[in-house]
Amino acid sequence: MILLKDILYKVSIEKTVGTTAVAIGNIHFDSRKVELNDVFVAIRGTVSDGHDFIKMATDKGALAVICEELPELVINGITYVQVNDSQQALALMASNYYENPSESLKLVGVTGTNGKTTITTLLYHLLSSAGFETGLLSTVRIMVGSKEFEATHTTPDSLTINHYLREMVEAGVEYCFMEVSSHGIHQKRTEGLTFVGGIFTNLSHDHLDYHKTFKEYRDVKKSFFDHLPKSAFALTNADDKNGPLMLQNTAAKKYTYALKTYADYQGQILENQFSGLLLKINNNELWVKLIGAFNAYNMLAIFGTADLLGLETIEVLQLMSNLESVTGRFQYTVSEDLNITTIVDYAHTPDALKNVLHTINSIRTGNEELITVVGCGGDRDAEKRPKMGNIAASLSTKVIFTSDNPRSEKPEDIIEQIEAGVPPEHFKRTLSITDRKQAIKTACQMADRNDIILIAGKGHETYQEINGERFDFDDFRIVKEFINALKK
Repeated sequence: MILLKDILYKVSIEKTVGTTAVAIGNIHFDSRKVELNDVFVAIRGTVSDGHDFIKMATDKGALAVICEELPELVINGITYVQVNDSQQALALMASNYYENPSESLKLVGVTGTNGKTTITTLLYHLLSSAGFETGLLSTVRIMVGSKEFEATHTTPDSLTINHYLREMVEAGVEYCFMEVSSHGIHQKRTEGLTFVGGIFTNLSHDHLDYHKTFKEYRDVKKSFFDHLPKSAFALTNADDKNGPLMLQNTAAKKYTYALKTYADYQGQILENQFSGLLLKINNNELWVKLIGAFNAYNMLAIFGTADLLGLETIEVLQLMSNLESVTGRFQYTVSEDLNITTIVDYAHTPDALKNVLHTINSIRTGNEELITVVGCGGDRDAEKRPKMGNIAASLSTKVIFTSDNPRSEKPEDIIEQIEAGVPPEHFKRTLSITDRKQAIKTACQMADRNDIILIAGKGHETYQEINGERFDFDDFRIVKEFINALKK
C-alpha cells in the first residue's frame, strides 16, 4: 500500500486541502488515463494546461490532485495539494513512487546537441560486453538488460524514466546510460534522479523553437551539471567553447576530453578511413570501426566514462575496438556492382550536417561525386533551415532538397526556406524533389561508379510524419533497394 504523503517526500507544498494519509493507485498527468483512486498531476504544457482537466480527472475517480492553482470548486473527499511547480513535483513523486530506483544503480547522463545516442548506446554495449547487467534510456531504444522496449522521446517523462529504472533494479542492472535532452532538463523530468556521472558532448544551433535563445538553451544544459552531487563525476568536451562553462558551478569531480587542447583524456586521430579510425588515446593506440572526427570525440567520452567507472584500461580498449556504429548514425553500405557508398545519418542540425560532410570530404579522393539528400522537420526551429541549405550546397557536389518530417507544415515551404541559404555560385548543384522516396531514387540514378550518397536528417527513424499521420519510411532500407537495383 502506497500512501500519498509518502510519495510527496521532498515536494515543495504550498497548501493542502484534505488529508494526505490516503492509499493511492497510480500517478497520471494525462487525465484520460486516470482510474479510481489514482493521483492526477495538473501540468501546464506548451499545447494544453492540465488544470483544465482537473474535473475530468476527479469525475473518473482521482483521489488526489496535484496542481499549481487550486480549482474554484474543491470536492469533499478529494485531496488537493497545491505546489509551486507541478513538473518538478511529478518528477519527485515518480521517484518516490518507484522507491527511488536511481539510487540502486549507477546512472550516467549524457547531454549536448550531438552524440548523445551514440555515446549512451555504445557505453551500454561496452559495459554489457564487459559482463555487467546494463540499462539504456536513449532516443532509439530502451534496454533493460537484454530486453528491448520502444523509445518515444529523447528523455521520456519522469514516470516512464522511473518505471524503467525500477525494472532495471529488479532485473539486477548495475549501470544505466541515459540521454538527457534540453527539453527533459527544462521540464524537470530528471529531478529526483541520482546520477553518478554526467557527460557533455558539444553545443550548437538546435531547438531554438523551444528555448528561444541560444543562451537559454546553453544554460538549461548547464543546469544539469549544476545539480550533480559532489560524489559524481562531470566529464566535458574541452574543445567545445561551452565545455568548460558546463563545469563552472558543479560540485561534481571535473574531468575533460579533447583532440585539440590539453585534457585528462587526450586523443589524436592517426588515420581516418571509411573502414574506421586509428586513434591514440592517452598514448594508447586503437582501431575503431566508427568514422570521422565527431566519432573520435565520442570514443574519448566513452573511454573517459569507462575509466571513471573503474574499468581496466586494457579491457576498455579491447572492447572499444569491437563497437559497431549505431543505427542511423553514419550507417553505410557499399553496392557490389558499382562500389557506390551510401550513408544514412541523423544529422538534422547545421553542426551535425557540417561534421558528417567534412568527414566524408576528408576521406574521399575528390574524383567521386558527393550527392546529399537533405530536408528539415516541420513545426521545429525554422532558423536553421537556410543554414542547412548553405552547408549542404557548399560541401557537396550535388544536393537534393526534400521532405523530412513536414508534420503540419507544407513541405514546399520548408524546402523554399532551405534553398534561401544556398550561395548563388552553388545554385546549379541543387534541385528540389518534395517526395523523399523519389529524391532518394533520383540520387541513386545520378550516382556513378565510386560515388558517395548521403541521406541526412532522419537516421534511425522508420517513419515519416505528415499532417499528424505516421507512414512507414526507412531511409536505409529504401536507399539499399534502389542502389542494389543499379547495374553496371
